[in-house]
Amino acid sequence: MTGSEVPPSFRLAYVPGMTPTKWVRIWNERLAGVPLTLVAVAAAEAADALRHGDADAALLRLPVDRADLSAIPLYTETTVVVIPKDHIGAAVEELSVADLADEVVLHPLDDTLEWERPPGRPAFERPATTADAVELVAAGVGLLVVPQSLARLYHRKDLTYRPLTAPDAELSAAGPDSAPSAPSVPGSRVALSWPEARTTDLVEEFIGIVRGRTVNSTRGPKKSPAAQEAAGRSTRGGAARGASAGGTKSGGARAGGAKGGARTGGGTGAASGRSTKGTRGAKSGRNTGGGKGSGKGNAKRGRPGRTS
Repeated sequence: MTGSEVPPSFRLAYVPGMTPTKWVRIWNERLAGVPLTLVAVAAAEAADALRHGDADAALLRLPVDRADLSAIPLYTETTVVVIPKDHIGAAVEELSVADLADEVVLHPLDDTLEWERPPGRPAFERPATTADAVELVAAGVGLLVVPQSLARLYHRKDLTYRPLTAPDAELSAAGPDSAPSAPSVPGSRVALSWPEARTTDLVEEFIGIVRGRTVNSTRGPKKSPAAQEAAGRSTRGGAARGASAGGTKSGGARAGGAKGGARTGGGTGAASGRSTKGTRGAKSGRNTGGGKGSGKGNAKRGRPGRTS
């Protein structure tokens, strides 16, 4: 890399309630040479952050305009009702839309849920943010319906939350002369989005991580030189550390081998050599050169034959 080149980096925007911790950890393990920067944005500003180049990709809530942005739906969050701990609804495991009919339900201006018809009775004034709405719930002004991750994000000791269920099948199937059925419960769909015109190799890398691809997966396009160099630096760094540790162990193995060689050269092997050459070899030499068998044979061959 020359002095004029900018080192590769990746900026990931995320909206309130998102927790990209696991994916960031995997990124740092696989692409240690490419720093990943998290950019917190409001839910309504996530798409513009991508369009204006403030982030390379974003974890946001659908819908998003697909004219210039690509998106991969990841999961749908459970919708819950935030209530005071002393509210009657805290005594049950879940609440239905019908249970909220007589309740004041707050709908902040940054509401991320798409309602056909909001449940409950509307408040006199809409809170500006979800955080403001949570404060009003704690003050006893009304209840709040949000994705579960936001209920966790703005958790307070004096508040709790319960899952909000869809209306009963009997109510939904009521005839035209019956009272209007309760509204359905929308879920908050979470997606990974990025500018379609800037689908870089690093974006593809993060898509692979989010989709659960392994490091050896062959799916996806070939890495760019920058991504390959960053991955190579990470690999070489780990290999160098492993080689350093391995060198110490190898040295110990060589030392052990030297000791073993000394034992072999001067111990059993030497004794075996002496035994072979000095004992069995000597005996074999005597038997061959001047042994009894050879002497008797020579005597027989040198003895004159008998006459009748």
